[in-house]
Amino acid sequence: MEAHVGDRIVVHSTHQGEPDRTGEVVGCAEPGGGPPYRVRWAPDGHEGVFYPAGTATVLRADPAQS
Repeated sequence: MEAHVGDRIVVHSTHQGEPDRTGEVVGCAEPGGGPPYRVRWAPDGHEGVFYPAGTATVLRADPAQS
């Protein structure tokens, strides 16, 4: 997985009825975009270090908004 500051992480639920988790990458340990990532999670804005697993995907930041 590769993600950079400004990208969004979506962690898809593995249980029926549980919502997906979404957050914004606010820090990246590896210059090439490798994990771990510092993520600000919605909706409450808490931040944590995130090591991606199989249900996580990255939505690239829109470069036109930078």
